Amino acid sequence: MHFRFHTAGESHGRGLVALVEGVPAGVPISAERDIDPELKRRQGGYGRGGRMKIEQDRAEFLSGVRFGETLGSPLAMVIWNRDWDNWRKAMSHEPPPPDADPDLLRRVHLPRPGHADLVGVLKYDREDARDILERASARETTARVAAGAVAKRFLAELGITIGSYIVRLGPIEARVPDPLPDDINAVSDLSPVRTLDPEADRRIIEEIDSAKLEGDTLGGVFEVVARGLPPGLGSHVSWDRRLDGRLAQALMSIQAMKGVEIGLGFEAARRRGSQVHDEIEADAASLHTGGYRRTRNNAGGLEGGMTTGAPLVCRVAMKPLSTLMRPLQSVDLRTGDRAAAIRERSDVVALAAAGVVGEAMVAIILADAVLEKFGGDSLAEVRRNLDGYRGRLIQRFPGGAGTAEHADA
Repeated sequence: MHFRFHTAGESHGRGLVALVEGVPAGVPISAERDIDPELKRRQGGYGRGGRMKIEQDRAEFLSGVRFGETLGSPLAMVIWNRDWDNWRKAMSHEPPPPDADPDLLRRVHLPRPGHADLVGVLKYDREDARDILERASARETTARVAAGAVAKRFLAELGITIGSYIVRLGPIEARVPDPLPDDINAVSDLSPVRTLDPEADRRIIEEIDSAKLEGDTLGGVFEVVARGLPPGLGSHVSWDRRLDGRLAQALMSIQAMKGVEIGLGFEAARRRGSQVHDEIEADAASLHTGGYRRTRNNAGGLEGGMTTGAPLVCRVAMKPLSTLMRPLQSVDLRTGDRAAAIRERSDVVALAAAGVVGEAMVAIILADAVLEKFGGDSLAEVRRNLDGYRGRLIQRFPGGAGTAEHADA
């Protein structure tokens, strides 16, 4: 069984759809409790645009859930766009009448540098860049977050938690405490820019205000951390089963992401091996990971494409948004003349939201890896299989393996 998802919908269309397959039966799920709060988190963060004041995202189940539990069948959700009322003519499914007001059709002929507008028009042989930008828009991540919320709920039932926080916005760095809070999101969500460093918040907000005043945009870096993972998710045996590769692909698929690091990431390339690799020691208190622990976590919880049982740490770089209120130069698709790019309603920065989307993508990949390793058509079966695996890890521990003391641990 595999956990997988698809999304459909355009930024200003009727709504967004998420179809999730592979969810075991018996996972307790509620749109109000599990999905909607994640959608609200995606809409937060200082520096967001006016669209966030219009949309009040709520998920509606269409299939796959009965009496508050998943059925094991495909789970479908829809999130309606409230802004649709203002876009009915521009996003109509029917051909426009010959006398339609061109202003109401909102055609786009001025592609934005850094966006999918131009290359999408060329690839799909379109005349109107709106045919491209509506689907390329990060509004699509609303459906991803809904799918990821299902994955997060499933993982939570197995003791696996996922959180995120901002470590850099533009040139401003935010300190990361060691150790991390027990509940990462409970702390980062209190920050208007989702850092774990209250002292950095003021400087980050000033940077956002400055960029807004200049009609510019900002990017940055966020981290996603997953805890409670068993060792051995993923595999070393084939390139497409390595978990680090699967995570990198999923995170890079988020709109505007330009880089992914795991653990030390690129910093590891600047150090010697003795400063990079995590030494191993026996630890009877770590029987859930086979009785072994790493003295540090530079590897970010992954070795050889497999989880080690240490926290999984992914760091993701987001470029500045491509819609500028002081537009860059472009070309008019109709004439070939030099012109300023279009100004669509946009954010100054959406890094706080990107972290929430990153959580969703990591959750989806980890849910798939859990099902790949342990299988099971129901939550109870997955849990039994995971418990059996963890029991075997305890038995493997040398010097007293299988004793009642260890079994209780």
